[in-house]
Amino acid sequence: MKLKSLAGLCVMAATGLASCQSETKKSASTDTLKSESVAVVKLVADSFKKVIDGKQTALYTLKNKDGAEAIFTNYGGRLVSLLMPDKNGKMVDVVVGFKSIGDYEKSTEPYFGATIGRYGNRIAKGKFTLDGKTYSLFTNNGQNTLHGGKKGYQYVVWDASQPNDNTLVLHYLSKDGDENFPGNLDVKVTYTLTADNELKMDYEARTDKTTVVNLTNHAFFNLNGDGSGEILNHEVKIYADEYTPVDSTLIPTGKIEKVRGTPFDFTTATTIGKRINDKNEQLTFGKGYDHNYVLNKTKAMGMFHAATVKGDQSGIIMDIYTQEPGLQFYSGNFMQSKNTFKSGAKDDFRTAIAMETQHFPDSPNQSAFPSTVLKPGQIYKTSSIYKFTK
Repeated sequence: MKLKSLAGLCVMAATGLASCQSETKKSASTDTLKSESVAVVKLVADSFKKVIDGKQTALYTLKNKDGAEAIFTNYGGRLVSLLMPDKNGKMVDVVVGFKSIGDYEKSTEPYFGATIGRYGNRIAKGKFTLDGKTYSLFTNNGQNTLHGGKKGYQYVVWDASQPNDNTLVLHYLSKDGDENFPGNLDVKVTYTLTADNELKMDYEARTDKTTVVNLTNHAFFNLNGDGSGEILNHEVKIYADEYTPVDSTLIPTGKIEKVRGTPFDFTTATTIGKRINDKNEQLTFGKGYDHNYVLNKTKAMGMFHAATVKGDQSGIIMDIYTQEPGLQFYSGNFMQSKNTFKSGAKDDFRTAIAMETQHFPDSPNQSAFPSTVLKPGQIYKTSSIYKFTK
């Protein structure tokens, strides 16, 4: 896809009314921002106001003193827009997304920017056993369950509060039997935009019955900007010497294999496109990269350094830090030009990537993988940081 050369005005953010249990917080920006490559699009707060399942949706803007902004909607706990400075100091929207709630509702790709749960990634054949009882989930990804089932957290309206200009707190009570998962799961996610251009994601959950939990965020990134074209020239480094190969349905085989000597070796910075079309069974199964990396626990920021991604045109660098043991690298292989981004561009093949911090896919059925079981009295607590520099 040819890179669009547009100049333009930018973003305003918004905001508004949360659900009846939520605080109301107004926020607006009239800054004029532009990128050399693509326009940063003005979002209209009213386009994000709708009553869904009896609850009010709205738009929420986080900002810091340097002009960075993270814009969310409580519909699905979605990151709609993320403005970061490029190598020339101009703002670029590094997250693809839509211009209205309606666009998210009708999207053929349900996960753009969403907070994912109760279980991120896949569970084989939609079944797992806990305490001797087998649970059967809705299979929404072939024969498997993906990202929580038919109505995962991407479709719920979260209770939202904005205690200050740089913090958004989302809350959702996932009731016992929700998508056939056991236990009333009380979930809180706090998104914080720091003064150092970090988007921090803090997840917390409690249950009254033994269950499984794997929360993440499914932002789709293009560091050259929403609508700027393919991501194949982005450089990626993943701090992992191993990954979990999958079968033809993208369920881990249970093996943990070395990346060395394979197209999955990103231990040194490599463009996404360099080996993505190599003849390789795993690439065929995923239609590209759609695999979990086993992080090698390189310490940084008090966490594990998971990955570094660089936009080839913008010069924007995204470093990912996490307390999670894995990272799902997804190269936009199932994007099919069926939806229109806020930039006006279609969601063409491989025009965005996801880098989801996580426990491993299908962990409830794989005893050798780190456990995702949460019991009453325990607190599920994990944090990830996406830090942007140039």
